[in-house]
Amino acid sequence: MDFNANEEYAIAARGVRKTYRGAGKAPPKEALKGVDIFVKRGSIFGLLGPNGAGKSTFINILSGLVTKTAGEVSVWGFDLDRHPRQVRAALGVVPQEINMEVFFTPLEGLEIQAGLYGVPKSQRRSMEILNALGLGDKAGAYVRHLSGGMKRRLLVAKAMVHSPPVLILDEPTAGVDIELRKQLWDYVLELHARGVTIVLTTHYLEEAQELCEDIAIIHNGNVVACEPTEKLISSLDRKTLMVTPAEAVTGGIDLGAFDVELKPDGRLAIPYQPSATQVAEILERLSSAGVSVKDLSTVESDLEDVFLELTYRTDV
Repeated sequence: MDFNANEEYAIAARGVRKTYRGAGKAPPKEALKGVDIFVKRGSIFGLLGPNGAGKSTFINILSGLVTKTAGEVSVWGFDLDRHPRQVRAALGVVPQEINMEVFFTPLEGLEIQAGLYGVPKSQRRSMEILNALGLGDKAGAYVRHLSGGMKRRLLVAKAMVHSPPVLILDEPTAGVDIELRKQLWDYVLELHARGVTIVLTTHYLEEAQELCEDIAIIHNGNVVACEPTEKLISSLDRKTLMVTPAEAVTGGIDLGAFDVELKPDGRLAIPYQPSATQVAEILERLSSAGVSVKDLSTVESDLEDVFLELTYRTDV
């Protein structure tokens, strides 16, 4: 496979390392330790991890703000080392920090940004983008008068002025209320429907679980998981059996190796490993303990469970 010419991936990173020199006598810090990440074209890809895990370093390498120590990076088929201008043109990056020209209007800011990317005036879509993000009525207002949520949407607008095929969203909904968040995601999903590849970092794990087709989790500079979302969630061998007793349970219940938690609504929560335990075995234990079952259901693990397992386990 030609690493850079492969048309399957919007972003391909192999063996990416970044080491920062320590200040004074402090030892060097290795922020990325040989990261392999492959983002399929046309997908919504989640890049997750705790604070300080290396997500921002990886994004800054892609956008040219940080120079990698080692490894290969390709964006839309262009090698980062040989074709940095083409890589930057292929990317639209929405940074986590709100930093913009507060003395310009949103329309002026987008026109300036489009000019920096060399977009001819006849091909600029500044008002179209502002309207799509619900900022059309603020086109002539000074940016300093916009709310935090509006400024964050304006960052998305600025990232799209040159119609890049890859959009990187670094915590795009931080500090944004529910209505504005929905409006933002509606636009992002519209872009995705047009074929734009979306890379998302977020601390709202329910967003990542709902939106992302594939997810990579970075921890301490290492990729500890990179799989389709459903496969990643199913890889955690853990479920919880929720039992509604026919009669209220007041005392403790001994089910041997199974832990039991009595919920405020009277239900019993019994965690178990599907690979090692059949539900029938738990029901037999309940019957032996004198508990009659009125109803039961199974609660599946979610992305939050997987995230906690991979980023807080002691062997990492």
